[in-house]
Amino acid sequence: MNDNNTIIISLNDDVSEIVELADSLNYKVIKTFFQRRENPDVRSYVGSGKVDEIKEFIENSEKPINLVVVDGELKPSQWFILEKKLNVDVYDRVRLILAIFEERADRKEAKLQVKLAQLQYERPFVRELIHRARSGEHPGLMAGGEYQVDDYYEMIKRQMKKIKENLKSIRDERELRRRHRHKGGFYLVSLAGYTNAGKSSLLNLLSSEKVKVEGRLFSTLSTTTRKINNKNVPILLTDTVGFIQNLPAYIIDAFHSTLEEIEVADVVLLVTDISEEREVVANKLKISLDELVEIGVTSPVIITLNKTDLISEQELKDKIEYIQKQGLTRDRRISSISIKNRENIDNLLDLVYESLPQLVRFTIKLPVNENTQSLISWIYEKARVIDISYEEYVTVSIESNTNLRDKIVSKCKDLNGLAVS
Repeated sequence: MNDNNTIIISLNDDVSEIVELADSLNYKVIKTFFQRRENPDVRSYVGSGKVDEIKEFIENSEKPINLVVVDGELKPSQWFILEKKLNVDVYDRVRLILAIFEERADRKEAKLQVKLAQLQYERPFVRELIHRARSGEHPGLMAGGEYQVDDYYEMIKRQMKKIKENLKSIRDERELRRRHRHKGGFYLVSLAGYTNAGKSSLLNLLSSEKVKVEGRLFSTLSTTTRKINNKNVPILLTDTVGFIQNLPAYIIDAFHSTLEEIEVADVVLLVTDISEEREVVANKLKISLDELVEIGVTSPVIITLNKTDLISEQELKDKIEYIQKQGLTRDRRISSISIKNRENIDNLLDLVYESLPQLVRFTIKLPVNENTQSLISWIYEKARVIDISYEEYVTVSIESNTNLRDKIVSKCKDLNGLAVS
């Protein structure tokens, strides 16, 4: 989309996020209409006088207005009245986010999840169109003319059922892969956090990969998993869709199979942009933590404060004190990092390692031969070797999870070795 002009309607002064959302779809915001009120007007979100003012601006604007964006959630009746009076496409905040999701979705699962969320969103609006059409009013723009609105509603129900079945199959396949990974001794670490906080950049840094990183909202909709090796502990790191405030429950539910990667992780890195204003940082951190509770996360959460290169040490200290006073950190560990400057990354990895569950220490004794050397090389790849000594036997002290310990002990016995502790 190029040279698309939009106006924004808002009930409060802070429109920075909705402007950024519109911009990420290449819409240029040329005017914002404010109407300060506690609750939206029941008929048209803003009062009839404000609607007339907006209509006059659209009709007299030198630049054609392609879209009106409401920074809030519209009821179907409000949407219908606004579109009819303004004679321009009207999106509320949720529909705008869904349009971004649709553009960003590049894999089958992400496309299915977005389509399911869109259908969930459309259902009440299509019901409104059916009601209006039966009352003799023009059915509006959303149904697109391809179907009669009542047929369209039935099609929505059929499509939703089919998509849910497809997503369940994908979810089952992922669960199978996850079990194989755990049995192979891998730990699962998930990156979570507000959209555009730097999760994909951190994935690239820790895994030495080159996953595409874009400085825009919701550049990651599908999960991306990469292996990282630190202290010889095999970790699979997964990047996930970013959080944003006031998302309806059905959108979160549509992305359940993706967000499940966070729920089942052994450790969650909650990435937060610490360079923003402290109130913004605290708000985004609270939204993210609330989402983790909603998803059902019970694993350790490490609050990972990114972009420290953009602020002074004193600013960082003040902001950490502020979010602590807000009760957001509790007993969670905090790591302050700069992905751009690769600062404090080792400290973050140490915290990840210390937070991993079920770590056990044990010692094996192996005969000195060629097969033993092959096994030791394999152990170095899979686990943390604390100490090794070569005498009559090769004695190896190891730390790993319980699944991997069982596998190592089994391989040790195959070589006529001993597990001594």
